[in-house]
Amino acid sequence: MARYLHTMYRITDPEKSRAFYEALGFTFSRDMDIVRNGELEATNYFFSIGDQQNVLELTYNHDGRTYEMGDAYGHIAVGVDDLDGTLARLKEQRIEPEREPYRVREGGSRLAFVRDPDQYRVELIERA
Repeated sequence: MARYLHTMYRITDPEKSRAFYEALGFTFSRDMDIVRNGELEATNYFFSIGDQQNVLELTYNHDGRTYEMGDAYGHIAVGVDDLDGTLARLKEQRIEPEREPYRVREGGSRLAFVRDPDQYRVELIERA
């Protein structure tokens, strides 16, 4: 039987990324250094949400490389209990939604899209 384990992103500022994902309701679980040939190559930061353990892995490479956002990437989606409260916490970090919260269809859940510190899109869906 297969089961989903995690998604990994490459990041450029671990502190900013951690603050962003914690504001969404993720909990930092642990970090793990990757050492090759005696050199610190990367650090993986794992985050859990609810009862789902270590579903997000953020990887920081210590060599200073940069990344280009691929055009095939879409977004991840996170369910939140209070969309307005979540957006207010993100606003404290100067993170604004792409547009005001909206519904895709009448009676549907409210949602908004934000971008993390590395510009990955995250869809926030209010669970009513």
